[in-house]
This record gives sequence, C-alpha cells and structure tokens, in this order.
Amino acid sequence: MKYHFCYQCGSLLEQRSIEGRWRSYCPVCKVILYENPLPSVAAVAINESNEILLVKRKFEPGVGGWCLPGGFIEIGETPEEAVVRELYEESGVVGNNPQLLGVRTHLNGFYGDVLIIGYLIQVEKTKLHEGDDAAEACFFLAGQRPPLIFPVHEKFIELWQQKVCER
Repeated sequence: MKYHFCYQCGSLLEQRSIEGRWRSYCPVCKVILYENPLPSVAAVAINESNEILLVKRKFEPGVGGWCLPGGFIEIGETPEEAVVRELYEESGVVGNNPQLLGVRTHLNGFYGDVLIIGYLIQVEKTKLHEGDDAAEACFFLAGQRPPLIFPVHEKFIELWQQKVCER
C-alpha cells in the first residue's frame, strides 16, 4: 500500500477489493486512489561507428552496473524530450531524432513499478563525461559490451538489433 491518507480530505484510507484488486479507498470522499507505474525513458544511443552508449550507475538501483542512459519523465515534458535530456545529463552526448523502439515494464523495482519507453537515438555530438546519475559513460561495440543490470534494457538492445537486421 503506497497511500495511507486521502489526498483530498486527509482521512485514513482503507484497503478494499475493487475491480478485482486490493486498492486504497477513502471512505469519506468515496475516492479510489489508483497506484500507477512511473513513466520513464531509456536511450539506445548509437554513434557513427555503430557503437552503443552505456553508462555505469553511480547510485542505487544497480550501483556500479552498466545500463542504457535514461530516467524519469518530468512534468510538462514529452517522452522524446525526456530521452534527449536524460541522454545529455548522464553522458554529455547530444542526440536527435528519437525513434520509438518499444514500451516495457520493470515490475516491483527500487521505485516500484516503472513503465519504460525505449528510443533509438542517433548521436549528434559526442563529448563524453559522466553525468548526474552516471559514474562513467562509454561507447561499446554491441558484441563487446558488458552485461546490463536491467533486463528490460537488454530487451531494448534486442529490439534495436532486430531493426538493424530488417534493413
């Protein structure tokens, strides 16, 4: 249970079976407080040598492991804007023309359930440096990269590789 008090009236919430799930319910307002996954993005950023950008995590979850650059979508931001921003914040890389690869979920993670939108991005400018959440940023050939700490990121790389094979 994520919520303990009603966001409208402050009353203590109850847990009720509603629509086949246990949900937080306000007996005063008669409001159901739905818990939804957090929206986030991940970038499969490719340079002119067809190498993929990975970042080493500076913080939990997965501190010290490699992953795709990405993060949470902020209020007032489109997913495309978020993926370009996160790419730059975590690696110093400027990318353009994000193309949707797919949408996946990471269930019961560090932040709870996360909805991740994966994008393929062509790298425009490369001035690699570690960023806000990254201890290191590096380009790798797809077959010579380290394993990733998030299985969902592996799925986005598979989608990119399938897309390349279709061409």
